[in-house]
Amino acid sequence: MKEKLLKIINHYGVMSQLKYFQSEVFELNEAIINYEYDCIEYEEVERDLKKHIIEEIADVMVMLEQFIEYYNIDRFEIAKVMNYKTNRQLERIENEQ
Repeated sequence: MKEKLLKIINHYGVMSQLKYFQSEVFELNEAIINYEYDCIEYEEVERDLKKHIIEEIADVMVMLEQFIEYYNIDRFEIAKVMNYKTNRQLERIENEQ
């Protein structure tokens, strides 16, 4: 997978992929907003909207994976920062109460 991701980002260039990443994040945001507004009323629509969210998450994750490989970022370092930020936010929630 690493080689495929690097081939894509090297072909299009980092700056081009960053712009594309922005559009993918926007599409994910839009899919989640549509889900929140539309699935409340229509159970049948919920499945399609959830499928759309899954597709958009996959698109965003593919882009993130390209940047992780391109910049040779250690996944353990990402996990450490994610853990820190999650714990920090949970502390903030505790302090709100």
